[in-house]
Parts: sequence; structure tokens; C-alpha cells
Amino acid sequence: MKHFLRVLTQFFLFLYCKFLWRTLKFVTRKVTGRCELQRICYSNKPGARRTLKIESSLKFSKSELLQSAVSSHPDSVEKVIDDIMTLKKINPDANPQLGISLQASLLQIVGYRNLVADVEKLRREPYDCENTEHEDMLLKLWKTLRPDAPLTGRISKQWCEIGFQGSDPKTDFRGMGLLGLHNLLYFSEHDKATALQVLHDSLQPKHSKMSKADWEKKTFDKAIGYSFAIVGINITDLAYSLLVSGALKTHLYNVAPEMPSLVHFQQTFCYLMQEFHKFWIEQDPCDIMEFNRIRDKFHKRVLKQLKNHNMALCPHFAASDLHLVNL
Repeated sequence: MKHFLRVLTQFFLFLYCKFLWRTLKFVTRKVTGRCELQRICYSNKPGARRTLKIESSLKFSKSELLQSAVSSHPDSVEKVIDDIMTLKKINPDANPQLGISLQASLLQIVGYRNLVADVEKLRREPYDCENTEHEDMLLKLWKTLRPDAPLTGRISKQWCEIGFQGSDPKTDFRGMGLLGLHNLLYFSEHDKATALQVLHDSLQPKHSKMSKADWEKKTFDKAIGYSFAIVGINITDLAYSLLVSGALKTHLYNVAPEMPSLVHFQQTFCYLMQEFHKFWIEQDPCDIMEFNRIRDKFHKRVLKQLKNHNMALCPHFAASDLHLVNL
């Protein structure tokens, strides 16, 4: 019986999507005198809510021109918008704002696709110790986080001081490739004070329970005991999964006026690093063995936040100042 009801429900959903939805769109256009894209642009503010609706409208259109618009090259977006206006018989002189709104949203859509490709390229590029650029980035990471402690050698136990697992960090980059190194270096250089604080806290042994007064005084001193670099690579994986699943569209469409870039992704990583650090402290784990459980819990919390299409990470970057805001 349950199986029959499920099949029946799916059948009616199919009918709605195939016939009723298109009929409703046709009737609405006749009544309002506006096509769906016009209605979306005129009834929604710039940002994720509008761009997501435009993206959905284009993807599920029966027109091949509209379907292919989401895969346009950034340089051809302006022409694509002109073609859409012609197809929909919309006078650009009578609707000047429509073309501007569509162009901004379409740039966000194609920009997100390009960002996924750029991030994937970095993730697939393995760390190569014979590549001087890779080596320079790694040494710069050390100098940024340990400015007063010269590295005794390229292969050294000192790497454990910033949270790598062994004497040669290259083995820790296998999962996320160069993407993990890029993110760690960006965090360390662009919000150095916060990165150093997080690193300092992560090296401390676990304290016993403290009173509320002590907690308010010590803040981050309720020590953590985790590997900074390894956690950074793990949070890179979390940010990557949010990006490729499309969950980050909410955030990026709200903070990038046009095309989201790698910098936007790296700023998101910085935010996630600091927020995870706070979350770890709040969860008060007994030891590092609780990492996966707490990471999954943190992941679910971020996903829940991003389901609100009005939410975004604060666009003014300094990881120490980032917070979720209602736009």
C-alpha cells in the first residue's frame, strides 16, 4: 500500500511538472504580461534568492537557449542576455533594469561553475617537493606561523609544531592536494592574528572544568589539543563539499555582486576555521577521537544555516570579524 501511494504521488508530481506547471506559467504570463524571468527579477532583491530562482528557471526551461545560458562563457553573457530578451520579446529600452539584473545573476551562476572548476583543479594537483613554487608556499607557511623559529631542515619534526602529522608535510596534502596548502597559507597571511591564536590554542593540553567566570576570562584558553594543519586540511574538505554540492551558492550569491572567485572561497575557509575552533571549544571534547563526530555536527549546522537564502557570511573580510548576518 505504501509503495502504491508513493508511486501515485510521484505520478501526480510528474503531471504537475510536465503539464500543470507549464500551464500555470502560461496563464500567469497572460495575466501579468510578464514572463517568469521578469517576475523573478521584479519581485526579488539582488542576492541568492533571486539568482537561485533564475538559475532554476533557466535549467528547467523547454528552450535550449535558456538551458544553455547557465553554461555560458563569462565573456558571452552580455550577448546571451540580448538573445534571451529577443526570445522573450522583451523591449530592452522599456525594461532597462531587467537586462542589468539578469546579467548580474547570470554572471554569478557561470562564475560559481568556474569557481568549482578552479577549486577542483587545485584539489587534484598533488604536492610536488620538486616544484619550487610548492616548496616556497610551504616554507612561507612555516615562516608565517613560526616567525621566531628557523626551520632546521626541509624534513623535520618541527612541522608537527604547526599541526602536521610527521616530518614531511607533503604526505598530509594527499587528500586535498594543493587546495589545502593554499587555504592554510591564505588564512595565515590574511588573518595572521587569528591564525596564530587558533594555532596557540590547539597546542594546549586540555584543562579541567572551569567556572563560568573563569571561562569568560580565559575564552580560548580552555585548551583544545588538535593538529592545526591537519584540521585545516579537513576543514578544506568540508568547504569543498559545501561548494560542489551547491550549498555555498546561498553564501556566494549573497556576497559576490557578480562572479564568485577563489578569494571568496578562501575567505569562506577562514570563516569555517574560526567557527569550527569555537565550536570545538563549546563541545568540550574529551580528546581528538571525538573529532569526526564534532566535525559532522558542525557540518550539519552550517548546512542548516545556508538553507536560509537570506543568510550570508559577512562580506567584510577579517576572519576574526566574520559572522552570519541577515541581509
